[in-house]
Amino acid sequence: MPDWTANLTWWTLLDFYLIFIVSVFVLKFILHNKRILSMFMFYFVILGILWISTFLDLKLSSYIYQQAPIVFLVFIFVVGAPDFRLTLESLWKETVKSGIVNMGSERTKAEIIKAAMFLSKQNIGGLITIEKHNNLDQYAQRAITLNSEVSHELLINVFTPNTPMHDGAVIVRGDRVVCAGAYFVLSSNDNFEKTTGSRHRAALGISEITDSLTIVISEETGSISLAINGVMTKMKDENTLNEYLSLFMK
Repeated sequence: MPDWTANLTWWTLLDFYLIFIVSVFVLKFILHNKRILSMFMFYFVILGILWISTFLDLKLSSYIYQQAPIVFLVFIFVVGAPDFRLTLESLWKETVKSGIVNMGSERTKAEIIKAAMFLSKQNIGGLITIEKHNNLDQYAQRAITLNSEVSHELLINVFTPNTPMHDGAVIVRGDRVVCAGAYFVLSSNDNFEKTTGSRHRAALGISEITDSLTIVISEETGSISLAINGVMTKMKDENTLNEYLSLFMK
C-alpha cells in the first residue's frame, strides 16, 4: 500500500488549510443568507437546463445558458454585497478580540438601569451600547466624543428629544461614556418585523457583528429590549434587565 504521506509537505498542508478556510467562508455566506441560498439554488437549476440543452444539442438554448455563470457572478456581487459585508464582519467578530476587558462597576450598571427605567416611563427613545471584546472605535470616531463617567443624568440628557445627540447610540466602555450620537448599520434580518423601528434594527445590527450588548428603549411603547448575539429580547421588568446586565458585565 503506497504511503500517501511521503509527499506531504508544509506547502501542501497550507494549501489544504487555505481551501478549508475559503470553503468555510463560502458555506457560511451561503447558508446564513436566504437570498444568496435562493440564488444558488436557481443557479443549479440553470446548470441543469444547460446540461439538458447540451445533451439534446439545442444550440440556441445552450448558447444562452452558457452565459449564465457570468450573469450570475455579477448578480451575486450587486445583490449580495450587504450580505457579503455582514459575513466578513461576523468573522471579524469571532477573530478580533481585545485581551483585557473592563466591563464596568456595579455603580455603572445601576446608573444604566436607572436611566433606562426613567426613559421607559417617560416614553423617550434610547440606545445604549455596552462594549465588550470587539472594539467599537470605528463608530465612536464618527460620533460626538464625551469620555465622561457613566451617570443616569448624563444618559437621560443625551436622549432628551430635540437635542443634537438623541437620535444615535451611546457607547459605554467600562465606566465611561465614550460617545453619543453613534450610528450603526441596520439589521436586514428577514425574521424581524417590517414595522420595527430603526433603533431596534440598529441595536440588532451591531449585535450581529460584535459581541456588544445594546439596550433599546422604544419611544412608542416605552418597552425595553436587549440585543445581543443577533437576538432581541424584551425585558419584563427592572429585575430582568438587572439579571441580563449582571451576566453580561461580570
